[in-house]
Amino acid sequence: MTFTNPLRATWERGEIAKGAWCASPSAVVAEALATVGFDYVCADMQHGVADYSDVVPMMQAISGQGAAPVVRVPANDAAMIGRVLDAGALGVIVPLVSTPDDAARAVAACRYPPLGGRSYGPVRASTVVGSKDPVDLDQVICGVMVETQEGLERVDEIAATPGVDVIYVGPADLSLALGLPPAYEHEDAVHAEAVARIQAACDRHGVIAGVHCTGGEMGSRRISQGFRMTTLVNDLALVRAGGAHELGLAGGA
Repeated sequence: MTFTNPLRATWERGEIAKGAWCASPSAVVAEALATVGFDYVCADMQHGVADYSDVVPMMQAISGQGAAPVVRVPANDAAMIGRVLDAGALGVIVPLVSTPDDAARAVAACRYPPLGGRSYGPVRASTVVGSKDPVDLDQVICGVMVETQEGLERVDEIAATPGVDVIYVGPADLSLALGLPPAYEHEDAVHAEAVARIQAACDRHGVIAGVHCTGGEMGSRRISQGFRMTTLVNDLALVRAGGAHELGLAGGA
């Protein structure tokens, strides 16, 4: 093996991977976030407005600034997972994984035989990794999202699925599954207990616990709870908050 995924290296050093999220289809925005020092920048193809033709230059921009390019794919679809990995994603986040079978399908899409069923054709990935060796290319991160009631109930089975690297909490969808309004945190203990249950399952099975946050303060709390992959900011949320703040400072002038 001649390549080690930088996210794997971060966790092997016992450090926390801190990241940013891009909902906009902009390579310039992705590049700007990557310059700040985040370990990864994730392009969102599920709820963001980025398509495949947007994501490729976004990943080029992210890699160029030293961050790891990650993609949240729109669904647990082997063809789409394979495409973004071939284009140079060093990790994928797969939404709505509710069963160990779902998790195993996501893993299989990320790994070459005999570990999985990924088709070989690393058109840009070989440039990013610096190797065409499947052993090096297999270093990509497979992250699965637990955000449904069934996923919560079966989280230990999902975490025990061979090849799952990260379980990423979808706190808003998890809220809905628990009968709560969508939010990243709740005063209701049911939500806090569900998030803690997912994190604990990750610890038991040696899987990285990841989570979406609304900012650095929440990120600090999640890190203290044991999360080792924390997405701290969202590009559009930053723009809205910054714009509203400056508009407020201008007052009635």
